[in-house]
Amino acid sequence: MLPFSTLFQTPLTTEYWYNHPTTTLLAFLLISLVTCYAWLKPKAQRLPPGPSGLPFFGNLLSLDPDLHTYFAVLAQIHGPIFKLQLGSKLCIVLTSPPMARAVLKENDTVFANRDVPAAGRAASYGGSDIVWTPYGPEWRMLRKVCVAKMLSHATLDTVYDLRREEVRKTVSYLHDRVGSAVNIGEQVFLTVINVITNMLWGGVVEGAERESMGAEFRELVAEMTQLLGKPNVSDFFPGLARFDLQGVEKQMNALVPRFDGIFERMIGERKKVELEGAERMDFLQFLLKLKEEGGDAKTPLTITHVKALLMDMVVGGTDTSSNTIEFAMAEMMHNPEIMKRVQEELEVVVGKDNTVEESHIHKLSYLQAVMKETLRLHPVLPLLVPHCPSETTIVGGYTIPKGSRVFVNVWAIHRDPSIWKKSLEFDPTRFLDAKLDFSGNDFNYFPFGSGRRICAGIAMAEKTVLHFLATLVHLFDWTVPQGEKLEVSEKFGIVLKKKIPLVAIPTPRLSNPDLYQ
Repeated sequence: MLPFSTLFQTPLTTEYWYNHPTTTLLAFLLISLVTCYAWLKPKAQRLPPGPSGLPFFGNLLSLDPDLHTYFAVLAQIHGPIFKLQLGSKLCIVLTSPPMARAVLKENDTVFANRDVPAAGRAASYGGSDIVWTPYGPEWRMLRKVCVAKMLSHATLDTVYDLRREEVRKTVSYLHDRVGSAVNIGEQVFLTVINVITNMLWGGVVEGAERESMGAEFRELVAEMTQLLGKPNVSDFFPGLARFDLQGVEKQMNALVPRFDGIFERMIGERKKVELEGAERMDFLQFLLKLKEEGGDAKTPLTITHVKALLMDMVVGGTDTSSNTIEFAMAEMMHNPEIMKRVQEELEVVVGKDNTVEESHIHKLSYLQAVMKETLRLHPVLPLLVPHCPSETTIVGGYTIPKGSRVFVNVWAIHRDPSIWKKSLEFDPTRFLDAKLDFSGNDFNYFPFGSGRRICAGIAMAEKTVLHFLATLVHLFDWTVPQGEKLEVSEKFGIVLKKKIPLVAIPTPRLSNPDLYQ
């Protein structure tokens, strides 16, 4: 047999291979081993580009508090998909419609899980709500309860009177303060929390107790959202989570029992009312009925699920809706011609001698465009809720490892000048002809997310925001106090807020005093 050193110096004819069977076998085995090794060896991961970082900390110490704008700047340097190493956590940021489509539609199932922060797990009864529950049978059950039953248009219509009642209370409150400055952000939040709690358990709480509960929830929600948005060492270094070095989990664990106490009290009151034979539909009654019926036998709705869903409604439905209304009011006041056009549309559709009803909303096309444009410039969740791939996936030619945290910078996509003409201007007319909606099918515009994890409360948000916004603009003119400056700057958080609360003076627009009672 020839040595391997001379093998490749010999003409490799068919006759040679026939006359040297041992060499042929060894060569075949060698080629097979090389081929198998090439297939079986771990492929080198081609991670997205990104800024260089420090040992151990990665890019953690260079983070800007305004993550949405910081990520937008990094995207201009590194491209529409880039990575950040935050401690031991690898983060991937997507900043273009094709990248968002690849994650939220083409690989939707893979990215349908969440990277649950320690504060989020503590806030949601161990992740038992629709926001943080892993994708699977339990999540599908909760989604069905929310979208197909509790938050469907049909169910929402049955509790319209409860929503309308709170809006009318706010109108009366504002009319009593005509000529005085009103903190719109504060009042809108209080109204929205009362609207939501009225829909949750409106039949069992009345009078002064409702007002005090609204104030208590406002304080609790503010504290909870602050903790949810606070950078936490436990999330960047999961190995240190057990020590809770910043005390975030401890603080959240102190907040949750305060919510839980209210939920327990309301559940007890609801059961008491039912025993007395009283019947008034609200969400809590609806959820308790589903629980008693058993629902899906494989994944039944439990009392923990009920309370976790109540938490989602109270925390997730308040800041988001109230901030959208506040931003929309600020933008209209900043653009008086837009405010005038909205009021003219309301006069035609509603009339000068009527109050706004939800039945008018579908005819208010320009007001709907105002809401859409508000959510384009000021999406309530600028980075959505972070996704987490269940397996390593290739996106845009780059590897996104299993377990990484994936941010979609919808704020930056909505302001991309290559997509939107005069992208920084507030111009509702861009939505009058365009067939853009909140379905998440167009990745140029998806303020409520897309795919399986799209927001479950879109229908309620539309009804609540548009009805309240139309009422404020139809019944009142609004002016800024003398010496005050109107601005629409933002403050980053898990929910985008107005940096400086909107303060304005209401003046009645319509002559019929009965409209303000």
